[in-house]
Amino acid sequence: MAGQLISAIVTIVLGVGGCVFYFWGANRLLELALPARGRTGSAAIDNLRRQAYIRPWLFLAPALIILAVYLVYPVIDTLWLSLKDRGGQNFVGLANYQWAIGDREFRQSILNNFLWLLVVPAACTFLGLVIAVLTDRIWWGNIAKSLIFMPLAISFVGASVIWKFIYEYRGAGQTQIGVLNAVVQALGGQPQVWIALPFWNNFFLMVILIWIQTGFAMVILSAALRGIPEETIEAATIDGASGFQIFWKIMVPQIWTTIAVVWTTITILVLKVFDIVLTMTNGQWNTEVLANLMFDWMFRGGGDFGRGAAIAVVIMLAVVPIMVWNVRNAIREGGGR
Repeated sequence: MAGQLISAIVTIVLGVGGCVFYFWGANRLLELALPARGRTGSAAIDNLRRQAYIRPWLFLAPALIILAVYLVYPVIDTLWLSLKDRGGQNFVGLANYQWAIGDREFRQSILNNFLWLLVVPAACTFLGLVIAVLTDRIWWGNIAKSLIFMPLAISFVGASVIWKFIYEYRGAGQTQIGVLNAVVQALGGQPQVWIALPFWNNFFLMVILIWIQTGFAMVILSAALRGIPEETIEAATIDGASGFQIFWKIMVPQIWTTIAVVWTTITILVLKVFDIVLTMTNGQWNTEVLANLMFDWMFRGGGDFGRGAAIAVVIMLAVVPIMVWNVRNAIREGGGR
């Protein structure tokens, strides 16, 4: 324990110290290369302008290098790998994409991802918005928000283990330890293997992500709601608007941009969903999603780098348009074009 603590402290000191030294050193080198002191007139002004232009790029350089090494290069390498064979040695062109189009599991994964996209972002955003509005009206609202936000602190694997106990099934004649089956049995129903029920098991898995991400949506939307001018609410109340009308016609339009950002952020997360499916079903019983299928082809059964990379490219192509829309929207909000 002591060794880990010392290691953490040393890492923090070296990391922070390294950053401070880099920024100080880069600034010092820039001043030496383009000195403004000791010069007069246009020469000093020109050097100051050059320093002001170069300095931001010097400070951004470490982040840009890391992005290039850990993001740009892997994307290019994955694109190239998707055009190669199982071992990643021989060029096969678009054969891996042709296989994907004709593969039943791939089509099933696309369908499942589409279901997740339809249900999870909508449910998280709707529940987060409703909870944000309701908790602002009660005295114990902050306590409720804390409890609802708490699942976000749990890893996807940890949350899946929790929900495994909720969906747990024991055979006939045995005591049901799963919460859901215990309730069903107490009400006179028959226990079920919930995560193996065709089609519906996908929704049982979605509940886990909804449970986790609703807290995120609630916090963001709650902050947006508090930014609505009180004058508009008071004016609507004086005009005789009902609570629902105030919510739907006054509040929602004013925070629509925030709602869209929350929606798209959760959508990106859903496109990459992996941990929950792997932990709960491992893709069995028609619950396979693209990220899980990519993992299977890339790392299991000897691995097929070409097909795994092709599935990764499909996921990337699905995520990129949403990310571009999010970035453009953020720039527009900030006053850019």
